[in-house]
Amino acid sequence: MTTTYAALLRGINVSGHRTVPMAELRVLMTELGHENVATYLQSGNAVFTSDADAADDALAASLGQAIETRFGFAVDVLVRSAAYLSAVADACPFPAAELEGKQLHVTYCSEPLTAERFARIDPAAYLPEEFRLGDRALYLYAPNGLGRSKLGEALARPALFKGVVATSRNWNTVVKLVEMTRD
Repeated sequence: MTTTYAALLRGINVSGHRTVPMAELRVLMTELGHENVATYLQSGNAVFTSDADAADDALAASLGQAIETRFGFAVDVLVRSAAYLSAVADACPFPAAELEGKQLHVTYCSEPLTAERFARIDPAAYLPEEFRLGDRALYLYAPNGLGRSKLGEALARPALFKGVVATSRNWNTVVKLVEMTRD
């Protein structure tokens, strides 16, 4: 049985550092036995199909190891199924259809997050910005965009995500990945 996935690479192609050309990523993923490989933007989003009977984490580990071997540096990779991506989009606690893509972000995580992790953040201090936890995801509403978000800055503290691989996408990318994995 073939399953469609998205691979989310963290922290590549930022200001000329940790460069992974998307064409080379597509070739690498095809060499790993994946099919229908397509990339979106230059920020590490790849969609593929696989009939490998492997868990998301095993697919991510395989791709991460192959990237390190090919490009010479480690990259955190999350692999998520089409069903998961769709469920995360559908579960958005904010009125996504009424917002601009730059106002809403999803941070995908390698494991579930508990409210206790974020207990030191006073939500009222950041209004109208807000965040909510989902299934291995954190939703962030930043009405003035992530670049000006004080809450986004507070949530970016490494201690909050200690031991968790996390990578964020704006809502436009979230929607595009859902669309690409449906095809």
